[in-house]
Amino acid sequence: MKLQFSQQGSDLYIPDANDDALARTTHLGVGAHQDDLEFMAMHGIIECYEKNDQWFGGVTCTNGAGSARTGEFAHVTDEEMQAIRAEEQREAARVGQYSFMAQLHLSSAGIKDPDNHDIENDLVKILSAAQPEVVYTHNLADKHSTHIAVAASLIKAIRRLPQELRPKQLIGCEVWRNLDWLPDDKKLIMDLSARTELAAQLNGLFVSQISGGKRYDLAVEGRRRANATFFDSHSIDASQSVAFGVDLTPLIEDDSLSPEAYILSFLEDFKQDVQKQVSTYF
Repeated sequence: MKLQFSQQGSDLYIPDANDDALARTTHLGVGAHQDDLEFMAMHGIIECYEKNDQWFGGVTCTNGAGSARTGEFAHVTDEEMQAIRAEEQREAARVGQYSFMAQLHLSSAGIKDPDNHDIENDLVKILSAAQPEVVYTHNLADKHSTHIAVAASLIKAIRRLPQELRPKQLIGCEVWRNLDWLPDDKKLIMDLSARTELAAQLNGLFVSQISGGKRYDLAVEGRRRANATFFDSHSIDASQSVAFGVDLTPLIEDDSLSPEAYILSFLEDFKQDVQKQVSTYF
């Protein structure tokens, strides 16, 4: 299948060359950068791994040109780094048995420009062709501005679809800010214990990002293990590895619902919880 994307250099990779790669997709991850999917949407990858009736599709929106580089990659040009990161992402798609891997090759600046609708238009095309049931993306309390711009563009793209073509669930995931602060009854608990070896293998594929001392692979695994242990103070660990998510589904069910007001409501819940606990003793 061929889709026409906005940016020259974009890439639609199908590891098994199946013509129905988009149509068979049940779980979709939409991330800003190469490696974001493996760090935040591992739940979807695991759900579909070695399955014939469930398939994970991936979308990476940026071209990877502005990444930090040291060590063996210190003198790599932006153009060379884009090619390296794109191939790392394709290798992750092969190892993780993704149905497809779309790399939109957009600049971070373009994605963050409110007047530039390239990413939104590209996502509408992918969503229309794939019609996934579950979509994973960045949470709206993430501290990386490109991540927020991607999540916002995705919500806008889904809202352009008729209700019957929209995903059944939209999950905001942890990357550049965790979701430990969410009240426990508002957390989506995504148990990753079944495939910790696969998760470690996928995380380790992004050598261009971790070889210079930015150990994203160890940090992500540490966060998942911390989530599993610190989630419940009164029982033994039920899981070895857990990712937290926030349910963004109401934002694609009700187009009048403000994304800003919605995410701030969770912060208000957190504030009230802290206030209640502290005021008990003072």
